[in-house]
Amino acid sequence: MDTAILIENLISPITLAFLLGILATLIRSDLEIPEPVIRIFAIFLLFSIGLQGGRELATADLGNIGPALLVTFLLVVGVPALAFLVARFALGLDIRNAAGVAALYGSVSSVTFVVSRSYSESMGTPMEGYITGLVALMELGILVALFYGRLALARSEGGSGAPLRVILSETLRGRGLLLLGGGLVIGAAIGEKNFARIEPFFVDLFRGVLVLFILEMGMTAARQLRDFARVGPRMAVFGLAMPMLHGFIATGLATFAGLPVGSAFVLGCVAASASYIDAPAAVRATFPEANPGIYLTSSLGITFPFMLILGIPSVYQMALFWAG
Repeated sequence: MDTAILIENLISPITLAFLLGILATLIRSDLEIPEPVIRIFAIFLLFSIGLQGGRELATADLGNIGPALLVTFLLVVGVPALAFLVARFALGLDIRNAAGVAALYGSVSSVTFVVSRSYSESMGTPMEGYITGLVALMELGILVALFYGRLALARSEGGSGAPLRVILSETLRGRGLLLLGGGLVIGAAIGEKNFARIEPFFVDLFRGVLVLFILEMGMTAARQLRDFARVGPRMAVFGLAMPMLHGFIATGLATFAGLPVGSAFVLGCVAASASYIDAPAAVRATFPEANPGIYLTSSLGITFPFMLILGIPSVYQMALFWAG
């Protein structure tokens, strides 16, 4: 892997903003971002992610890829479920924090996707073009994880629990699905010409708003570092082992579905990745009590650098193993 790409991602503004937020809290700075502003940031980020994902879907060639779509559906449903169950019962996290972890590990890292795509090309096994559209669909893993969390809470706090249709209805009416799903539909429907009119706001400003949002997440995480210390060693193991398990399963499913090595590898890397850009806003909106010191520190501090250094080459070897 290109060392320059690795260094660039590890010292990205997003990573450094997260560390600055932690530092600001540790030195007891008076830096503060008002809660209403954070809500605006979350709304902007979720809707922008949906719009951009819809745009990618509209331009992707999704014809005659039924098996690949089936694999994507299985990953969207299965990866968050596996992450939630391990976080809840193996790590002993409460339901809200387990749902937060599942949302980040059930979503995708766009940086990991870009790096894995470049890696597959450098290895002479480029992915097929429609994989970009499938990666956009895998963002729905965020909503699946949040649904699992709502379902578990209903069963835990309501005795026999609310009917499944009620929980599903609440999830569908939540701001996360409305912004992500609605943005996905709008982005796919409006066409490139209309998208260009809103691109300066929803695309050009995206990274700047994200950096401010991650800065606040760093401050929030630092205020709750004791909670992470309590589960730190277990979260470290989780942040290293779960990506490899997800990658192994995903490359195997993709290979059995008939995808070539490059495409199976990229899907495996995306399944193995953990989001620190898209999912935190949705978790903050749905489960504000969840501790970003646990789920975001694990994703950004453990899984992200691991995937860039060792994870991506390891998933490529998995894809070769299944193909062989």
